Amino acid sequence: MATSEETTTGGVALPNEQEVPQQGEIFDLLSNHRRRYAIHYCKREECPVQLGDLAEQVAAWELEKDIAEIDSAERKRVYTSLQQTHLPTLEDAGMITFERGEVELTDRVEELDVYLDVVPGDSVPWGVYYLGLSGFSTLVLTGLWAGIVPTEPVSTLAWATMLVSLFAVSAAVHVYQNRKYRLGEMETPT
Repeated sequence: MATSEETTTGGVALPNEQEVPQQGEIFDLLSNHRRRYAIHYCKREECPVQLGDLAEQVAAWELEKDIAEIDSAERKRVYTSLQQTHLPTLEDAGMITFERGEVELTDRVEELDVYLDVVPGDSVPWGVYYLGLSGFSTLVLTGLWAGIVPTEPVSTLAWATMLVSLFAVSAAVHVYQNRKYRLGEMETPT
């Protein structure tokens, strides 16, 4: 139920600009691919964009066509949807400003970054990876403690250094991938 301080746009209850959106509100906001595509395009362009250019690109991504192949009916359908529903929803959430056909991201869009990380389809989720790495580390440390893992060719300190290095390298790769696969960083959104 929306309070007097909230607005409802496109079925999404959004807080006023002074409040931080709750996780559920952010997920509702990002549940529509056109809103995600709009954010992606605006982040990629890094400057205010024209609604017509945004509509063409969103239509091209939706239909998996080049912009030159988009006909006027396809463009108009997306243009109207963005203008009447999706951009006002993003504006009410304080994520964009939308005036005179120009769309610009606000600083609040950075709040969405944690929710916009994309895990590639052929990748293991990082939580599962770290769980496996922790299990491996526990086995090695238990083996060292129990005297099962040999310490003559490789010292205990070398084993510990190797395990810490595995976590450090994994964390560096994790940070790199999160930045690489974030909306606005890739050529086309997923």
